[in-house]
Amino acid sequence: MPKQIPWWLGGIAMSLLFYFSFSIWGANRPIGASTGMAYLSTIVFGMNTDAYEYVREIKESGAWEGVMLIGVFFGGLFTSVFLTKSFHISYIPTLWKVRKNTSVLSRMIWSFIGGFLLMFGARLAGGCNAGHVLSGGSQLAVSGFIFTIIALGTGMLFGKVFYKPKDSYER
Repeated sequence: MPKQIPWWLGGIAMSLLFYFSFSIWGANRPIGASTGMAYLSTIVFGMNTDAYEYVREIKESGAWEGVMLIGVFFGGLFTSVFLTKSFHISYIPTLWKVRKNTSVLSRMIWSFIGGFLLMFGARLAGGCNAGHVLSGGSQLAVSGFIFTIIALGTGMLFGKVFYKPKDSYER
């Protein structure tokens, strides 16, 4: 059984993260991720960052969020390998095997579709779930609370429908 970090320690760590992200001693900007992905795609595809209005607009925040995303990846890797000792590679999560199938291709296709819809919705909403939920919620923004309620509600509803037990299809 992997070790678990106490909830209160996670809360303190999140509070410190927000403080140093929002404060003038830190990054002095809110937390987000989707802008970082848009910015990284301009680098990957060799786009001229001055040629497009949106790219010029996100240049500063996108670069910072890209670095933050790299830190999130390595922080999560470090935590799962050394602190909780829960790291393992799995192409198909257990719930997917039980409720859907054992096809890696099927899992990858659905993961791509879900990721695409998530990023499309994030950009359509003018920010990502990290920006709306974490930054908006920690600043007590009404829009952050509305987004959180809708995102969690639709996620739970879709999860109920998408992950129906296999035997319920046969009835």
